[in-house]
Amino acid sequence: RATQYTCMLLSYLIERKADKEKLAMKLKQLESSMSSGRKMFRLGNMVHALVAARRTTQLPDVVPRFCLTASNLTRALYFVCDAVLWLKSVGLQPDVDKPKWRNWATKCYYFSLLMNLARDWYEISWRLEQAVQEEKTKEKSFWDKHNQDLNCVKCDGLHGFLLLLFQILKRHPPLLLDLVKNLCDLSGPLDTLGIYKTNPGVIGFCGILSSLVGILTLASPHLKLKQ
Repeated sequence: RATQYTCMLLSYLIERKADKEKLAMKLKQLESSMSSGRKMFRLGNMVHALVAARRTTQLPDVVPRFCLTASNLTRALYFVCDAVLWLKSVGLQPDVDKPKWRNWATKCYYFSLLMNLARDWYEISWRLEQAVQEEKTKEKSFWDKHNQDLNCVKCDGLHGFLLLLFQILKRHPPLLLDLVKNLCDLSGPLDTLGIYKTNPGVIGFCGILSSLVGILTLASPHLKLKQ
């Protein structure tokens, strides 16, 4: 995935240079090949998404339970559409309406990301409320250095809210990484669906950043946001 989006970004950066046309074409071909390969590798992910949906239905908190279950179910539908597109790309189902299935796949992926972001915002809101309550209930003379930092942040304006949000995300790296990954992944479907048009350079950069976050959470599981 990181290789695919790196090729997308590099081809966008050099395609306008007259002496780099062949290299840009090779990068686009490599990007296309990596995309087809990833579709094949994802054939089993539908089962994984359904298993994850079954697991998240047992979460005690209603908001994460709804958001994550909906995300996993729509992600499973996305993988179904993705598998159909793969069959079209390898010639096993030449009659498949590619634009229609691609549109369905993008919508499912988009909705899945929105549910993930809703869950992230719920976690952030809960921690913001908790931080404000700590300010109100602890005596100033007994606050330690950490709570003194929070005391400097008043939620009476946008600036104060952003400072407090920064403190929360700084104290919870898994939440920050999950938020960054979901926001970066959102650039692709927003562009494909015409909601917010960008360019391959932006999508490629966001894809690389998202992939690096994914690699980091695989290498260090403690940085992955727990369900």
